[in-house]
Amino acid sequence: MLRLTDFIIDCPDTMKLAAFYAEVTGRQVKAGSDENWAGIRFGEIELAFIRVDDYRAPQWPDREHPKQFHLDFEVDDIEAEQSRVLALGATLRQDSIGPDGFGWRVYTDPVGHPFCLCRNNGVTWTEQGPTWSESD
Repeated sequence: MLRLTDFIIDCPDTMKLAAFYAEVTGRQVKAGSDENWAGIRFGEIELAFIRVDDYRAPQWPDREHPKQFHLDFEVDDIEAEQSRVLALGATLRQDSIGPDGFGWRVYTDPVGHPFCLCRNNGVTWTEQGPTWSESD
C-alpha cells in the first residue's frame, strides 16, 4: 500500500517559510523543526520545508525557474512498491536505504518530476493514518 506522507518545498530558510505557512494556516510548526527541515502537520500529510543551498525562486510560469517540490510516499514494502512504480514508468535515481532497511529511494516519474518511496523507522499505520514515534 502506498500512502502520501509529505509535500516538501525547497527554500533558503526553512524556519522562516514554515512560520509564514503556520500563520497562514493557523497551525503550529512541528516540534523538532530546524534550519534544515521544518514541517507543519495536516492530519496524515506534513507540509515540509527543506533548506536548499543556492536556492533559486520559481518564476511561474517561467520555464527557466520552474516550481520546486517532490512527494514522499511511506510504504510497507519498499521492494514491492519499487517493482510496481518501475513497471508504471518511474526511473530510480538514488538509493538511500540503509542496512537496517529504513531510508528512501528517489525516482522520477515519466515526465521527470522527483518523488520518494520511504520506509521510516518508528512509523505505525492505523485506520486513522500514520502515527510517528515521539522522537519523530
